[in-house]
Amino acid sequence: MKDLKVLTIQDISCVGQCSLTVALPIISACGIETCILPSAVLSTHTAGFKNFTFRDLTDDIPSIFNHWNNEGIRFDAVYTGYLGSEKQIGYMINLAKASLKEGGKFIVDPAFADNGKLYPAFDMAYVESMKKLVAVCDIVVPNLSEACFLCGIEYKTEYDEEYINGVVKALLALGAKAVVLTGVSYEKGYTGVVTCENGKLSYYKHELLPNSCHGTGDIYASVFVGALTSGKTIEESAKISADFTVLAIKETAKSENHWYGAKFEPVLYKLNSLLNG
Repeated sequence: MKDLKVLTIQDISCVGQCSLTVALPIISACGIETCILPSAVLSTHTAGFKNFTFRDLTDDIPSIFNHWNNEGIRFDAVYTGYLGSEKQIGYMINLAKASLKEGGKFIVDPAFADNGKLYPAFDMAYVESMKKLVAVCDIVVPNLSEACFLCGIEYKTEYDEEYINGVVKALLALGAKAVVLTGVSYEKGYTGVVTCENGKLSYYKHELLPNSCHGTGDIYASVFVGALTSGKTIEESAKISADFTVLAIKETAKSENHWYGAKFEPVLYKLNSLLNG
């Protein structure tokens, strides 16, 4: 098997099952060497925990990239998740694609909004900066909230295919070469993902589970990157990611007090079957 190497750039929340503590084990479980660039280190994630610690690593990013460049280190894919500032986005715009091997893919998960609202740390200036990152990526993987903010489209909870197709078209107009839009629901009891590559739209639906979990977007994006880098198509990777995320949410529902993240670890062994199914 060809040696494959993925770089993922996002924060480390030491406790909380999100960001790098999700991406590293999941992409590794896909049989891919997973390299990391922490954008910050937090004692926990920021949703529900109090008095968490935070260390910003923004100023370390250029020197890390410079070291890799001097060593000739290149990656088959670069995947950005939660970035803490406009300055970090600016670094990614200039450095991420330069670290790719020929033919490598740059995947961006905007990771700044949900349920029609920006995360507390972000404002519209951050969204404007993220647009510039989307403009240079190969694949953007937003949820519907993030897509609407990026495109200046009103966020709706009830919509039809024409509305979603308009959102996808607007994302492509920003510059992304392909789109994977999550959290799209056309009928009660189901949600799913819309993909668009080379003008081809597809939709994959799955059951909508009653319990929501922090970090499921990170799980989804990480599986997607692992599957894609392993040789799956965008459409195939989107389906595998959805199926695995559903398994993780169902596993989490078995624990009454597991409120801070999705329990993907007990079902991680099933990922190989999904990839080879």
